Amino acid sequence: MSVLRPLDKLPGLNTATVLLVGSEDALLQQLADSMLKEDCASELRVHLAKALPLPSNVNRPRIDLIVFVINLHSKYSLQHVEESMHHVDASFFLGRVCFLGTGAGQEHHCSLHRNTVLKLAHTYRSPLFFCDLEVEDFRTTMAQRLVRMLLICAGHVRGVSALNLLSLLRTSETPPPEEL
Repeated sequence: MSVLRPLDKLPGLNTATVLLVGSEDALLQQLADSMLKEDCASELRVHLAKALPLPSNVNRPRIDLIVFVINLHSKYSLQHVEESMHHVDASFFLGRVCFLGTGAGQEHHCSLHRNTVLKLAHTYRSPLFFCDLEVEDFRTTMAQRLVRMLLICAGHVRGVSALNLLSLLRTSETPPPEEL
């Protein structure tokens, strides 16, 4: 079983690579396209995967950020993400992983409760965002946030590291795990 490690490859000069993992191909592609439209000094690379592990490929670039996308309308989506997480080294969860719940705007159609995804993110001490990727304005805003996170995780923002980012994204509103 191959495990994805954050520093298993040397960084590319002025490149930043994000891996979007989720079972909804069309939504992932739309998010990737929105991210690539963002104006940035670094070369952005966006890779999509339905699940991990990734195929063994020596040409695969270093991955700076993993975004697990969970569609709240599909328990299958959550299952894919949970299974994929077993193929990620624990050190990736030190600021280089985030969760994105989509479909929360249509709560009456959700198969998963928001608290289920909140508990997952809390368990892995990783940031969680909710965004309806189907809505272009929301998708664009989320793409901007993810690009900024990616640049920080890739080390392209002076004075801020992935661990700093992780502490900045923590909110006092998040209840302790025993209250979830």
